[in-house]
Order: sequence, then C-alpha cells, then structure tokens
Amino acid sequence: MTRLAPLLSLTLLTAASAADWPTFRGADRSDISQETGLLKTWPADGPKRVWLNEDAGLGYSGFAVVGGTVYTMGARDAVEYVIAIDAETGKEKWSAESGALLTNGWGDGPRATPTVDDGKVYALSGKGILVCLEATAGKELWRASMTDLGGKVPGWGYCESPLIVGDLVVVTPGGSQGTLAAFDKKSGAKTWQSKDWMDAAQYASAIAVEHNGAKQIIQLTMKSIAGVNAANGDVLWRTEFPGKTAVIPTPIFSAGQVFVAAGYGVGCKSVKIGADNAVSDVYANTDMVNHHGGVILHEGHLYGYSDKGGWTCMDFKTGEVKWQEKQALGKGAIHCAGGMFYLLEENTGTLVLIAASPDAWKEKARFTLSPQTTQRNPKGKVWTHPVISGGKLFLRDQELLSCFDVSGK
Repeated sequence: MTRLAPLLSLTLLTAASAADWPTFRGADRSDISQETGLLKTWPADGPKRVWLNEDAGLGYSGFAVVGGTVYTMGARDAVEYVIAIDAETGKEKWSAESGALLTNGWGDGPRATPTVDDGKVYALSGKGILVCLEATAGKELWRASMTDLGGKVPGWGYCESPLIVGDLVVVTPGGSQGTLAAFDKKSGAKTWQSKDWMDAAQYASAIAVEHNGAKQIIQLTMKSIAGVNAANGDVLWRTEFPGKTAVIPTPIFSAGQVFVAAGYGVGCKSVKIGADNAVSDVYANTDMVNHHGGVILHEGHLYGYSDKGGWTCMDFKTGEVKWQEKQALGKGAIHCAGGMFYLLEENTGTLVLIAASPDAWKEKARFTLSPQTTQRNPKGKVWTHPVISGGKLFLRDQELLSCFDVSGK
C-alpha cells in the first residue's frame, strides 16, 4: 500500500491537470485538448445539457477551466467583472471588478479570456486593465493599465489573454513605449517592455516557444510578426505582415516554422526562423483568410474557416490546400478534442462535430445551441470559442453559459 499510494496520487494529479484548460486555446495555446473517451457522435438534439448559467454578463470572453472552476469575464451594468463558476453545478462562486465597461458597436463588454496560474487569475479588461486575483475567492492582488504603458485601446477593445512565461505575465499594450510588456506575476512590478518594437496592439494572443536556446514570445500585429526574448524583451527577429482593419488569430509555431493568418482579404503567411534567428518566407496565400475563429495545427495540417473558401484543411509546411467545405457550415470558431473538431457557426449557434482528417470533411453530428440570448447587439454573433474540459463542453452566447456532457460515460 505504501508503494501504491504515491503512484495513485500521481495518477490522480495527472488526470486532474489533463482536464484543466487554464487559458485561451489551452496551456500550450494549440487549442487541442488531450482528453480521451469523448463522444464520437451525439443524439439529434445534441449531447445532454448539464447546466445553464443565465448571468455570466455581456461580452465575448471565453473560458479557463481549472480545478473544477470555470473562469470567464462579463459586463454587468457599467462594470466588467471576472467571474468564477462551479464547473459541476453552474453556480457562481465569486465575481470581481476588472474595469469600466468597454462600449462597442458590435457589443459591449470584455473580449479576453482569463488566464489561471498557480492559484491566481490574470484577466485583461476591454479598456486594458490587467488584474491579478486570488483564484479561490477573487481577492484583488494587483492591477496595471495598458494606457499607462503607452498603449491605446484598439477599436474593438483589448482582446488578448495574458500569457504566463515562468515568473512573468506578458501582455501587449502596444505603442511608443513598446509593443509587449512583462510583469512579475506575483508582485505586479513591470519587468521589461520591448522598446525596440513599438507597433500598436491588435487582437491576437501571444504564444511562448523554445527556439534557438531561448524562450521566445511570438506575437502578431497589424504590421509585423516578431519573436521577443522572454528574459528581457529584446526583439530576436521580426518580419512584415500587412494586416488590414483587424488582426486577430493566434500565431502557430512548430519546428522553427511560424504561421499567422488574418481576415479582411489578407490571408496567411508562414516563415522559417533559422538557427541565427534569420527569417525566411515559406509561403503566403489567400487560402486561409481566417478572421477570428482561429486556426489549429493538428498532425501536420492546419484547420480553420477561410472567408474565401469555407472550412479549410491545408498542409502546414507547404500551404497546399487538402480540402475545403463551404456548404455544410458557415463561418465560425474551431476547437479540437479527442481527435475531433468542434465547429461553432457564428450566425446560428450550430455546433458541428467532424473528424480531424486531412482527407475530407467527415461530419459526425450537429446541434444548435439553445437557448440563445435576446441581449446580443444586432451586429454581434456567437463569437465565444467552444472549450472542452473534464468531459464537459462549454458554450457561451453573451450572458448565457451552457455546459454539456460529452464524456461518453
């Protein structure tokens, strides 16, 4: 028994951490859940709904799920809040103010997803207030303002989810004092700001990678893609990216190759970062004109919605299109779990389950989210990305947060 107990504890700990989804697109920002044993098809009316929370507040914030708690953000009256909800029951645990309300023609309220790390929650309000809260009760520990760092609130508000890199929390204030900034995640003291890169903030969330013997933070703006040294904020490499109107999707990195995409007819670009951090173009095309639904790299292939060709699969290394499907489902967001893609259409709230296959569109099931909000701005749509954690599927339409059982148990 004494030998088995530590093994059992380790197994339980591993299982619990595997179910966690601590930030936007998951711990590695790949948007691929490692959960297994999930349903491969659903009844005609969809998987069983576990609960519905009708007071998550207005906005488009997504989900972080850690230790049985769902963390999100929402606007109530003229205030934006970070909100903690019990993942089993849907009951609110606590809420804490994050900042004044962002108003916008496409819908008011926060856009960013909280990030949970080491018992703390980091969240960025629509107007650029970064707050650090205790995860258990929501007590505020510190806050910082992006405008105090030289940033200007983008047209659709600050949308990125804070990035944890070791002892730092990294955000993108943008502006003349530096595009990226890092804070000590415990004290809130500013550690560095990337003064040799001064692009304005856009809407993408940065990623952290190991390359050429250093931890790099890769971020995308309207003008460029760049890799910054996580230790001091120095720019290691930078290359032009001609964005238009808004640049939103998260960069993707694999084996020294970086992929980015944008909407408004811009398309995608891929570059190779050499051994000396020299940048060389691999390809650029308009086969993946991804607006804001995200792109996922799965087993060497990229998947996402292209405004040009519909749902698209393309080879990551070469940019070659493998298949496209525009009739089966309209524009929306993508999430991956258990070798399947969960595609959420923005106009109708229809969720489609397809196999993660480079061969063809292989649909397995679909259902339409119900109920849907009556409070959404007429220009707004179902834009919050789906998340699976602990065998549960989380969907959101403004103040309505729905949880479904997709565990297969």
